[in-house]
Amino acid sequence: MKIEHIAIWVKDLEKTREFYQRYFGAVSNEKYHNPSKNFQSYFLSFDNGCRLEIMTRPDIKESRNSYESQQYGIIHLAFSVENKEKVDELTEILRRNGYTIAGEPRTTGDGYYESVILDPENNIIEIVA
Repeated sequence: MKIEHIAIWVKDLEKTREFYQRYFGAVSNEKYHNPSKNFQSYFLSFDNGCRLEIMTRPDIKESRNSYESQQYGIIHLAFSVENKEKVDELTEILRRNGYTIAGEPRTTGDGYYESVILDPENNIIEIVA
């Protein structure tokens, strides 16, 4: 058994799709649009692992979840890169491009070398090696 996909609601569908394509190598399908529900989505595929579905609809409520004040439920996505140098490199590229670095690269207590960044919708993303 495997996880097929994980879905997240976003405000800016195009900006979020471009972020995952540019920095994490996502390949997007064609946009799905259901006009009767005012729903739009993309499925983003990666080299390995499950797909990410990003979805938007104007009536979705704002999340109170934040990096500083977390709540129960799915809290982050983790992307694995080849090595520590790639963690550092991608973290610096994201920093230069104006994204929030919520956690500087470090070795965690469970043995990962990781940084934590926020995507355009403030979803928590771990970059791990």
